Amino acid sequence: MTDRTGIFAADDPFALARTWLAEAREAEVNDPDAVALATVDAAGMPNVRVVLMRQIEDNGFVFFTNYDSAKGREMAGSGNAAFVMHWKSLRRQIRVRGRVEREDGALADAYYAARPVDSRLGAWASAQSNPLQSRQVLMDKLDHMRSVHGEDPQRPAFWGGIRIIPQEIEFWADGANRLHDRFRWTRPARGIPGDWTVTRLSP
Repeated sequence: MTDRTGIFAADDPFALARTWLAEAREAEVNDPDAVALATVDAAGMPNVRVVLMRQIEDNGFVFFTNYDSAKGREMAGSGNAAFVMHWKSLRRQIRVRGRVEREDGALADAYYAARPVDSRLGAWASAQSNPLQSRQVLMDKLDHMRSVHGEDPQRPAFWGGIRIIPQEIEFWADGANRLHDRFRWTRPARGIPGDWTVTRLSP
C-alpha cells in the first residue's frame, strides 16, 4: 500500500491524468496538452519531438499524425512509444511507456473534421518528415490540394490517430530540497484495465 494522498489520490491513473491536465489548462499559458514523444528507429536510435496529446481515454492516450512521418514509421516498426507531459507552472509531470495502435476510424474522422480547413488541406499537402525543396513548393502543393479537394476535404488514409496503451505511467511532483514525490503505476504488457500495481519511487 502506498501513501497516495492529495494530488496523487486516485484509483485510476487515466482519471488522475485527466485531472492533472484539467488543472494544467487553467495554469499553463500555451499548449497544456503538449508532450515530448519518444520513439526509436530500426537501428535503435532514439528520436523525440513535441506533439499534442488530444485525448485521454479510459485505457489510453491518443494523438494524431501522418502515419508516413518518421514517428509514424518508427512506431509501426517497434510497436512501442513513450512520452512525458511536463507542466512547469504546476511543477508536475506524467511519464508514459506502452504499446501503440492506430486509431483510424470514427474518432480520427471526427477530429480531422473539427480542424480548420487549411490544417486539413495541409495534411494532404505535406509529405511529413520528407525533404522539401522550399516553402513555396509546400504552399503551391497546398493550393493544388485546395483545387482537388475543395473546402471540405476528407481525411487522408495516411493520416489518423495513434493510441498509446500504457504498460507504465509515472506521476511526478516537485518536492522541497529536490525530494520529489513519484508514483509509478505498472501492469502487464497486455494487462486489462484496472490491473495496476502502484509503487512509490525514490526522487
